[in-house]
Amino acid sequence: MKTKLFITGLILMLGTFNVKAQFVVTDPLNIAQSIVNTANEVIQTSNTVSNVIKNFNEVKKVYEQGKKYYDALKALNDLVKDARKVQQTILMVGEIGDIYINAYQQMLQDENYTLEELGAIAFGYTKLLEESAGLLLDLKGIVNASELSMNDKERLDIIDRVYNSVQRYRNLVGYYTNKNISISYLRAQKKGDTERILALYGNSGERYW
Repeated sequence: MKTKLFITGLILMLGTFNVKAQFVVTDPLNIAQSIVNTANEVIQTSNTVSNVIKNFNEVKKVYEQGKKYYDALKALNDLVKDARKVQQTILMVGEIGDIYINAYQQMLQDENYTLEELGAIAFGYTKLLEESAGLLLDLKGIVNASELSMNDKERLDIIDRVYNSVQRYRNLVGYYTNKNISISYLRAQKKGDTERILALYGNSGERYW
């Protein structure tokens, strides 16, 4: 049995590890689920743009608390190959949160979206984050006492499957972001206001349209 893999996996999934000093963190699944729960409240209670902004700040607070975990996890370099894939899978879920928070924050400053559209966009991000975070449950099963009967190949197959699935979600979130921004850009074109949109989202326009 690959002891290093399972010890490292156990450390990662329980959320305690060393980065020069002991650093206790929240379970990555709980981080993502907390963002999802808070975001769902935003969607349900935001009936004006000012409310959307105010409530989104609550989502951002949860995200910033969890970001400490992901930043510390990025600093781990001495992992064996298979444990590194577990690490990268968790970090991709964190990256999905990054894309959501950063892009949506920009969209809140964009007058080309209606209140209803902002709600729909937030809902889309929330579902994608929820689905990708749910895959972490499979990784948890690898280090669960009830799953100790699994052999190395079965465990590595789960790691590969979850990694590939989360990677697809990460790519889908990037695509979803670009398509939403492209809608704003097309509307800006009709109004002759593309410079403001390029300034808001960055001048690398080919990324979006």
